[in-house]
Amino acid sequence: MAAEEGQVINCHTLEAWNEQLEKGNTNNNLIVVDFTASWCGPCRFISPFLGELAKKLPNVTFLKVDVDELKSVAQDWAIEAMPTFMFLKEGKIVDTVVGAKKEELQQAISKHVATATA
Repeated sequence: MAAEEGQVINCHTLEAWNEQLEKGNTNNNLIVVDFTASWCGPCRFISPFLGELAKKLPNVTFLKVDVDELKSVAQDWAIEAMPTFMFLKEGKIVDTVVGAKKEELQQAISKHVATATA
C-alpha cells in the first residue's frame, strides 16, 4: 500500500490520506503535500523534481493529492491553485509554496528539515 522509503506517496482515498498524515505526525517528520491535478501543466513539470527530492530526503514524507480525486481534502485545506505545496510539522502547517517554483520549494524544505533534525 505505502510506497518505498524516499518516494512520493499518492493518496487516492481519504483513508490513505488520513493514514499517511497520522504516520508522518507520529514520526515527527516533515510532511510535504503536493496538491495537484492531472490536467495541470505546471504540476506535471514539477513532479519529477519532487520525486528527486523524495529520493534525496528519505526522512521527509512526500504526499501527493489529486484535487479532483479528493475534493473534500482540497476544500478542507482551502486549495485554490495547483500545484500548492503544504509543509506540515506535528499536524500544523508551517509553510506553503504555490506554483511550480523549484527554488522556493527546495528552500522551504531545507529550512524545515534543518529545524526537524535540530
